[in-house]
Amino acid sequence: MTDNNMSKINPDRTLNAIGLFCPEPIFRTKLEIQAMRDGQILEVLADDPSAEEDISSWAKRDGHKVISVTKEGQNLRILLKKSV
Repeated sequence: MTDNNMSKINPDRTLNAIGLFCPEPIFRTKLEIQAMRDGQILEVLADDPSAEEDISSWAKRDGHKVISVTKEGQNLRILLKKSV
C-alpha cells in the first residue's frame, strides 16, 4: 500500500533497521512498540526482503495497525500505529 499522504505523517519514533536481517527487524520493532504509548506511530526503515511480510503479520496478530508500506528500491518504510 503506497499513499503520498502517508509521507506527511510525523512518526513518534523511528527505528532504523537498515542492514539488519531476520529476525532483528521484527525483534527490534516489537521492543520499540512496547516502549510506546497507545496510538503512537512507529516508522520502521528496513531493507530485509522479509521485513514487510514479517512485520505486517506480527502487527496484525498483536492488534497493531499497519498504516502504510512504502518501497523505494530495496528500502522499506513501514508506519505502524500502536494498538489501544
